[in-house]
Amino acid sequence: MTEPEKKTVDTLQNLFESNRSWAAQKVVRNPGFFSRLLAQQNPEYMWIGCSDSRVPANQITGLDPGEVFVHRNVANVVVPTDLNCLSTLQYAVDQLKVKHVLVVGHYGCGGVAAALYEQRVGLADNWIRHVRDVYDRHIRRMERVPAERQLDGLCELNTIEQVIKVAQTTVVTDAWARGQDLTLHGWVYGISDGLIHDMRMSAGGAGDMKEAYLAALEHWEQKYCG
Repeated sequence: MTEPEKKTVDTLQNLFESNRSWAAQKVVRNPGFFSRLLAQQNPEYMWIGCSDSRVPANQITGLDPGEVFVHRNVANVVVPTDLNCLSTLQYAVDQLKVKHVLVVGHYGCGGVAAALYEQRVGLADNWIRHVRDVYDRHIRRMERVPAERQLDGLCELNTIEQVIKVAQTTVVTDAWARGQDLTLHGWVYGISDGLIHDMRMSAGGAGDMKEAYLAALEHWEQKYCG
């Protein structure tokens, strides 16, 4: 075995050891945890977040496995042709009956930065174009924001707009039409302090969306342009 191969094996072995330690501690602190987890999956929350490894849904919210259903992609984008995201959303809403869908961006997002500064990154350029569309939609607002704050501002606007995209899916419109208890939220996580920030973008029905959107934009403008 070569030295690089040995190093890889050692690294992976550390993961197995960490897993065994975690499982043992979980049983000590919460006897029967895995038996209950095996019996059912019954989360109240769905998390649509960024793929960034520094933004783990369970740890950030203090939730155990089984308490939040997660979908992640670059820059927490919701696209109506993305069957991966839509299938996950449908399962969460129709089968698991989650009560809250959380769209969670984060400050310093690399995908949002690539869109803002028009950086070429490869195949992902086609995906990041959706974030650039958010910038173009709000270009007048963004032009009023100091350069050093524009990335944070676009991270927030992107999250707000992705909540709109979730609301426009047939999964959510159908759920609301049949009176299902389902609320959408837009949050942004701060890697620098570990805190989640509410974008004031929450809606529990189609009739709430316009008011929520306007309130979120007003809050954003006060923060960045006021």
